[in-house]
Amino acid sequence: MQAHEIDYQIFGEEMQYVEIELDPQEIVIAEAGSFMMMENNIQMETIFGDGSQQSGSGLFGKLLNAGKRVLTGESLFMTAFLNQGNTKSKVSFASPYPGKILPIDLTQFQGKFICQKSSFLCAAKGVSVGIEFSQKLGRGLFGGEGFIMQKIEGDGMAFVHSGGTMAKKELAHGEVLKVDTGCIIGFTKDVDYDIEFIGGIKNSLFGGEGLFYATLRGPGTVYIQSLPFSRLADRIIASAPKSGGNSRDEGSLLGGIGNLLDGDNRF
Repeated sequence: MQAHEIDYQIFGEEMQYVEIELDPQEIVIAEAGSFMMMENNIQMETIFGDGSQQSGSGLFGKLLNAGKRVLTGESLFMTAFLNQGNTKSKVSFASPYPGKILPIDLTQFQGKFICQKSSFLCAAKGVSVGIEFSQKLGRGLFGGEGFIMQKIEGDGMAFVHSGGTMAKKELAHGEVLKVDTGCIIGFTKDVDYDIEFIGGIKNSLFGGEGLFYATLRGPGTVYIQSLPFSRLADRIIASAPKSGGNSRDEGSLLGGIGNLLDGDNRF
């Protein structure tokens, strides 16, 4: 497997985008909807799957690759961006929500990186984006990601996005890190991942942190996000006006005055 060698630069703090510089005839693949801007020499083409065609040749192999992507919550199609000019050209891809973009050099991770569904942003042509099945029942039923996670394989550069601030943890052999199930971005292939019950009636009923957390056992590298998109979406939904245009604060004693005091000046 020989992925295209691409250069890149990441811009921004909370709302990041990655700018990729392509040599003539180099290609980068990206999720549909992540495209931001490109220079004139770049040609865009929609393809089945990730374009690596490792699962076979011809139409059947392409359909099989694309079908795997559906299981990870992605679309059947990806977009390939080719530099058809004679000089270097640039194309940019944006993170879909506030957070960080994580560059992954697969040569430094033994050719494989496992991550949460829908976190893949873009990669050099030749990188394979597939599925990783969980072998443990608890992980599949209560892990938040189900039995399936994404795996990124190859020898090139790939980019995934996360929510909020990102933390990197290097785990020694046998070292355990306990994490909220939704806060995992990804980890290297040697990390053992399982789900544990929090325990205790008060913790389970009134703790507000769910019934389970993830245990990540080293050796390996783990990336954690501070704000999973599901948590952000829950907060937005909880704060949105209910039917009839009333917000959740309007049933209080202060009503609309309370909104003025807390800075929520909606009239």
